[in-house]
Amino acid sequence: MGAQTGITEPLLTMSEVVEASRRMVGALDIPVIVDGGAGFGDPLHTMRTIRELEQVGVAAVHVEDQVFPKRAHYHRQYQEHVIPAEEMALKIAYAVEARRNPDFVIIARTDAMQTDGYDEAVRRARLYAEAGADMVMLFPNNDAEARQAPRDCGVPLVYVNSTGNRAARPIYGIADLQAMGYAACVDAISVAITGYTAVRDLLGRLRDTGRVGIDPAQAHAARLEIERLIGLETYYQIEEKTVERAASA
Repeated sequence: MGAQTGITEPLLTMSEVVEASRRMVGALDIPVIVDGGAGFGDPLHTMRTIRELEQVGVAAVHVEDQVFPKRAHYHRQYQEHVIPAEEMALKIAYAVEARRNPDFVIIARTDAMQTDGYDEAVRRARLYAEAGADMVMLFPNNDAEARQAPRDCGVPLVYVNSTGNRAARPIYGIADLQAMGYAACVDAISVAITGYTAVRDLLGRLRDTGRVGIDPAQAHAARLEIERLIGLETYYQIEEKTVERAASA
């Protein structure tokens, strides 16, 4: 969400996240998982966050055990930004109470493995699952922790592949994660990095050469694919029928 708005994620408001989620759900035919931050407040605020996101059609939300309001430098894994485990468990319990569709997935995220150590993160994973979380997202520091966590936690785990992360956490293929015992994987930043790099390079070429340097055949094919993805051909067909009727009326 932060990449969409050009600001750091801790500065996003709940309404911004809900609106972006609504647009994505409306444009896609696949389940959408949304980062619910720290629930945008205490358990009561977390309940509203869950209800708002469920109403726009999101399939799953993850809520993290970070302080609220979030700090921009939480990305540096500052230890004081992790709230007490029992406080987070309450958020999860009330998040579960807030949902109306039993198929709506609630993921509890803990950053404690980076700040408080492996054992504390495992304890939190179990506690959050006991509070009702369907899955737990955590952040192992190295390969050994990543491979051991599914066995020690004993709950469905979500691994986060974060390309270029400053902590040098391992990046795995989907098959590898399945073999380790992870239930799901989120690729957190690759799309934003790829999009940024491509646009930066294109604009650099335009600045330096006066041309964008895109192969015309590839550009044509990409444009047709985009039109197909947004359903433009269907819009053409509907418009032809409705415009003809209006003209003959």
